[in-house]
Order: sequence, then structure tokens, then C-alpha cells
Amino acid sequence: MPTVLRFAGLRVAIYPNDHRPAHVHVIGSDSEAVFVLHCPEGPPVLRECYGFSYQESSRILEVLTEYLAALCTQWSTIHVHD
Repeated sequence: MPTVLRFAGLRVAIYPNDHRPAHVHVIGSDSEAVFVLHCPEGPPVLRECYGFSYQESSRILEVLTEYLAALCTQWSTIHVHD
């Protein structure tokens, strides 16, 4: 699974051959969340959360919003044959 972004000790990954809609997995040491990107204009939305607090999820959402265009491009590149 390609890591497309790292911040605050977290890893943002996009799984090849994963289902639509475009989304990312944010992985921490003992937590994970899935955010639907709503490409190309957003906003990203939290779909699943395991182990992140509300404050952590909110901060992650801010970062994903900041990098939305790049994340949507990465999703398209990784899923070029979809």
C-alpha cells in the first residue's frame, strides 16, 4: 500500500485496487481512520475511525483538506485502470 503523505507521526495510504469512492487510510501506531476525499473539490469526510480522538480526527481532516488536490491526484495515479 503506497504511503502518499506523512505528518504528525501518521501515515496516509491509498490501497491499490481498492473500491471507490476515492478515499485514504490514515494510520497511527494503534489507530486508523478512513476519509472519503470527494474528489476533486472535497471536502473530505470521516467514514470510519478506530482509536483516534475527536480532536485528532479533526486535525487529520484539516491536513487532508490542505492536501486534497495532491491526494486526489495520487488516487487517480494509483487507480489509473479503474
